Amino acid sequence: MVHQKSLSEQATTRFSFLFSTLQIGQLLRNAGITKSFGFSSLAVFQLLFSLVFEGRNWFRLLESERGESLPGKDVIYRFLNQSTFAWRKFLHSFALRVVLHFESLIATSRTRVFIIDDSVLRRNRSKKAELLARVFDHTTGRFTKGFTMLTLGWSDGFSFAPIDFVMLSSAKLANRICEIKEQLSKRCHGYKRRLESLHRKPDAVVDLLKRALTAGFTADYVLMDSWFTQAPLLRQLNEMGLPVIGMVKELKQRYRLNGKLMTLKEVYATLPKCKATEILGSVITETACGLSIKLVFVQNRNKRREWLAIITTDLTVSEDEIVRIYGMRWSIETFFKFTKSYLKLGTEFQGRSFDMLISHTTVVFSRYLVMEYERRQENDAKSLGGLFFLFADEVRDLDYQTALQQLMTLFLKLAGAKSKQEKTNVFCQLREWIVGLPCYIKGLFIDLSCES
Repeated sequence: MVHQKSLSEQATTRFSFLFSTLQIGQLLRNAGITKSFGFSSLAVFQLLFSLVFEGRNWFRLLESERGESLPGKDVIYRFLNQSTFAWRKFLHSFALRVVLHFESLIATSRTRVFIIDDSVLRRNRSKKAELLARVFDHTTGRFTKGFTMLTLGWSDGFSFAPIDFVMLSSAKLANRICEIKEQLSKRCHGYKRRLESLHRKPDAVVDLLKRALTAGFTADYVLMDSWFTQAPLLRQLNEMGLPVIGMVKELKQRYRLNGKLMTLKEVYATLPKCKATEILGSVITETACGLSIKLVFVQNRNKRREWLAIITTDLTVSEDEIVRIYGMRWSIETFFKFTKSYLKLGTEFQGRSFDMLISHTTVVFSRYLVMEYERRQENDAKSLGGLFFLFADEVRDLDYQTALQQLMTLFLKLAGAKSKQEKTNVFCQLREWIVGLPCYIKGLFIDLSCES
């Protein structure tokens, strides 16, 4: 009997091909993610990577028939809990390789953006997880136990690539439930990631963008929601040469217009209203610290009587373009939803070590990068290159209108033929006409004979 590969075997084969194409083994070695004996780091990483696609957790996989050929539980946990692995360097280099591939598929004039947003990873049942804290969840409006995952992504409007993240605990000592437990070398990557988790969110945003620019990523704008569009952060990013587009809310911020400090609502009241379109108006103003900005007011689709305000530090871009570019920010929301619902972000491995949290999140981000790469490979429209132009040149030898007229004339002659000799003559003419056709069309016709 012919052996047919199962879906699991097909997926493993496809993953091996993608890992080879993207040179993930080399990226792991460059980041210092290696093992001195036993299974290679690439084999362990590929096993962790493919777990979610097989529909099993680690314990179920060990109990299956494949369990005897797999590395033991201790191998996996030592790999995930290793504090010397440079997981950020690996994610940077892997994401840059995928982003450069996306860059080769789009025009140079297309807008590219950095997207900043945060999401809460809940750990309600945890008690002794390292750096566990009470963090505020904006979706529920309540505090919960867990971590705040601050994520930086890159997008061209079609694909989203996560390129870096910071797992924040809490900058306030009163909100931290557990502190750093392990005695680590202060030079290792794990200790630096732990110190990073205690930073304030605006400071972490600036560090994320600086690292991304140093790694080689480029973008035209930074997109963020209303929590981040505070005047001090806008000024810092403007000094870095990164224009910002973000939503802004009616808070304590004041804007200088015509020499007066006004609230957002007062600024909107001074504008002439345009009800014909969803863009209600715009104005160039300044923040209280003197930074020039542009405010665009748009209609709230959910509540027709309310409006939303979008702020940008790029004064040259048009209103329509500001709204269009800000719409690209939605891709990070779908990223959070997809990784939590389908890629088991924050739920597949729930160890107490902070290193495991970092390593497993990097594995989940790698899954999403590979899926985005595969989606572009399969769904993008592709031309046939030289073959297309070869066919096009052959078609020019015979004008379409002329060929159609000749074919209709032959059919009319065939319909009016009365004797056998007349029909034979028409068939001979048809055969000569087919011989003059391009080669790729000629094969579609049955070889007609002049003989009856």
